[in-house]
Amino acid sequence: MIIGVPKEIKNNENRVGLTPGGVHMLAGRGHKLLVETKAGQGIGASDDAYAKAGATIVDSSKEVWERADMVIKVKEP
Repeated sequence: MIIGVPKEIKNNENRVGLTPGGVHMLAGRGHKLLVETKAGQGIGASDDAYAKAGATIVDSSKEVWERADMVIKVKEP
């Protein structure tokens, strides 16, 4: 399954749907993870941390929504 994590866009929303640890766990179970660039910025998680955990970093939320079978967000879309 392709799981997507877009960056939250609501004002003052610093949370993210998955941490790098969550990405690592899901990638280890055979899932492909797409994480929008800077999605983890509010929690201090860099794109590099997500990539090392097994995610593919994508440039836009549009790409996450178009390619993912399931999207994990903090706030409803």
